[in-house]
Amino acid sequence: MVEKDKQKENILTIPRPPIVVVLGHVDSGKTSLLDAVRKSHVAEKESGGITQHVGAYEVEFNEKKITFIDTPGHEAFSAMRSRGAKVADIAILVIDSVSGIQPQTKEAIGHIKKSGIGLIVALNKIDLPGANPERIKQELIKEGISVESFGGQIPAVEVSAKTGQGLDNLLELILLIAEMENLKGDPSQAAEGVVIEAYLDNLKGPLATLLLRDGSLGIGDIIATSTAGGKIKNMEDFRHQPLTIALPSMPVVVLGLEGVPQVGDKISVFPTMEEARVYLQKKEKKSGEGQVIFIEEGKKVLNLILKADVSGSLEAIEEVLSGLPQEKVILRILGKEVGEINESDVKLAEASKAAILGFRVKVNLTATILKERAKVRILSFDIIYTLAQGVRQVMENLLQPEVEKKILGKLKVLALFLNEKNRQIIGGKIIEGEIKKGSKLEVWRKDQNVGRGKIISLQENKKEVFQASRGRECGILFEGEVKIEEEDILEAFEEERHKAEL
Repeated sequence: MVEKDKQKENILTIPRPPIVVVLGHVDSGKTSLLDAVRKSHVAEKESGGITQHVGAYEVEFNEKKITFIDTPGHEAFSAMRSRGAKVADIAILVIDSVSGIQPQTKEAIGHIKKSGIGLIVALNKIDLPGANPERIKQELIKEGISVESFGGQIPAVEVSAKTGQGLDNLLELILLIAEMENLKGDPSQAAEGVVIEAYLDNLKGPLATLLLRDGSLGIGDIIATSTAGGKIKNMEDFRHQPLTIALPSMPVVVLGLEGVPQVGDKISVFPTMEEARVYLQKKEKKSGEGQVIFIEEGKKVLNLILKADVSGSLEAIEEVLSGLPQEKVILRILGKEVGEINESDVKLAEASKAAILGFRVKVNLTATILKERAKVRILSFDIIYTLAQGVRQVMENLLQPEVEKKILGKLKVLALFLNEKNRQIIGGKIIEGEIKKGSKLEVWRKDQNVGRGKIISLQENKKEVFQASRGRECGILFEGEVKIEEEDILEAFEEERHKAEL
């Protein structure tokens, strides 16, 4: 019986291409390296030109395929890279051979270690005069990574995206690790995979790039994620060529979902649309449970409605916003959606006193007109870190300016000449620093603060002066609620207002 099961497994399972994610610091040359691999190993006659980013693509080397996840390189997209590492089989850690290990390199190492996948170190920009791969290998030891040439088990290859040096060695290493991992897939099973890109096309509707880990997917299949579902009407490969069936490790663009799914969502296949909708309703109900917003007394809240060009951007925006300090102002995201800013967004913002945050999206005409009447603020950005800075600015504007008290001097009260309502004429001697006309005063009596006031006028030798210094005797016209007595100490101060920071 066991032997029969093994035979069945051998018949159904087939080797599948390795799925590779490329990680590293923002300036390490990841994009250039991916472009170099793609241009040299995706035949132009087959590609027809890759005109639209779909989040992944396949290359062919030594008659074998490799799938690359084309994750964004900017550090704000760490959440997407983290998800990318979890669906991949192998990670390539790209390090600039000149600059060495950078903060985002360490972050990428953390993602790779958590995912537990195979690792290859790519020492890029080896063609530059300042390249020092041996120093980089030493630095890696401090991060818990020991390469083969230093007695470890992690392969490292020196590459140049600019000249193409080492690219074939890199691809050979990928295939070698894939062979050792014995990666298999079963096309007879229902598709298993994740969403790696999603957006709303103005003409076609919701489009999603799926990466299959196992099973097969075909036109007519009914799928659902935790946020969207539908029947597949059309499929394309990464080159936007028509497909009828997608196999394990393939990236595929699908049309037919009724909404835009979230990047990183797992996909499930269902026999009927009714079952898919029941699954979606359960997920929606579960995601809505327990979402209690706790607001500490005294804290201000900034309500936001997020609109972005693609699902991946929404996730990246949430990631970068979660990194903003919220000890003084709480950020609350009331809604997030892919697509242009519309009338519904403005109405929701008006009702909830929220600001609308748009990332690489347009504001339609109705929303533009309505926002003026509703006095709704729309903030539009094209760069994610500019967006983060803009939100920080809005949060800081909600705070009261910070007031710094600057002590100028002290006067000891020697005589009282006039006492009526909230004004007094006082004679005294300056015992510390100086006092100025217009200065604020704190009244101290036997080491206790008994009140505040201010200097209306200041005289020295019966002449009006602007300021008087230590050792001088002077008279002041004091205004304040407290009644000053002889021997009181008047502490003169100024208040400097500074813009509050988070």
